[in-house]
Amino acid sequence: MSSLTGKKKYLITSALPYANGPLHLGHLAGAYLPGDIYARYCRLKNRDTLYICGSDEHGVPIMLRARKEGVSPQAIVDRYHFQNEKSFQKFGMSFDYYGRTSSNTHRQISQEFFEQLAAKKWFILKSDEQLYDPKAKIFLADRFVRGTCPVCDYQDAYGDQCERCGTSLSPADLINPRSAITNEKPVLKESTHWYLPLAKFQKRLEDWIAQHPEWRPNVLGQIQSWFKNGLKD
Repeated sequence: MSSLTGKKKYLITSALPYANGPLHLGHLAGAYLPGDIYARYCRLKNRDTLYICGSDEHGVPIMLRARKEGVSPQAIVDRYHFQNEKSFQKFGMSFDYYGRTSSNTHRQISQEFFEQLAAKKWFILKSDEQLYDPKAKIFLADRFVRGTCPVCDYQDAYGDQCERCGTSLSPADLINPRSAITNEKPVLKESTHWYLPLAKFQKRLEDWIAQHPEWRPNVLGQIQSWFKNGLKD
């Protein structure tokens, strides 16, 4: 992207690690070292470079870890955010900024995205039946549900994707679904949510993806499987 002065800017990001456990070498080598190497290269070329990352403090793994230890989710993220930040520093990772998703900055920007989409009337408000854990007394996000994949019969598939065959799923697709929290059989209960009508963007996205044959085959293959199945709200 270009700045107002016309000088090209380079924004580099890496996947935000969940603040639910310590980092290991696999994390560093797979998700962060490639970005760090490219950021260092850009700086050597005297490019206007910003390499950012941070802790993802909103996710199923954090809630599951907190329930397992009998503490609050906040206690988990406070422990591992600072531990992981220190690990990155010791390893020599050259982030220009390492933040956290609980920060006021992140909260404000996230709300601005939502408010702009809402103002443009992109959201669809729909009520439908969602899986509910009667023991935990909460609705179950996709990753809170596990069961048998209807495509390959893998018995520990997630509610959004089968890790064995890669098929995109919804919790309702699973055979013998169970709660990842209590292992109880969930029940259907009505719930109202905001949806983005992704099907309206499919042709535009397909045309844009077609302009990037340099992307890795496994990445393009995954994207094409989503297109083949049709993007869902």
